[in-house]
Amino acid sequence: MKADLHPEYHQATVTCHCGNTFTVGSTIPEIRVEICSKCHPFYTGQQKAARADGRIEKFNKKYAAKSAAKSEKN
Repeated sequence: MKADLHPEYHQATVTCHCGNTFTVGSTIPEIRVEICSKCHPFYTGQQKAARADGRIEKFNKKYAAKSAAKSEKN
């Protein structure tokens, strides 16, 4: 087998923009991320449901006019 084929494995420190830090195993000793499980909206429960509701209302409004026009023709 070849010598020095595999990279070195470190206990990497991951640092998020929110200030949260944790350790993981990696070939890179230090990792910086923009978002983590402490500040991601999905994990914190602070999702913006109003945004999705607005999309649904927009869809219904757009296609309600088309279906109303279609039913008037019949």
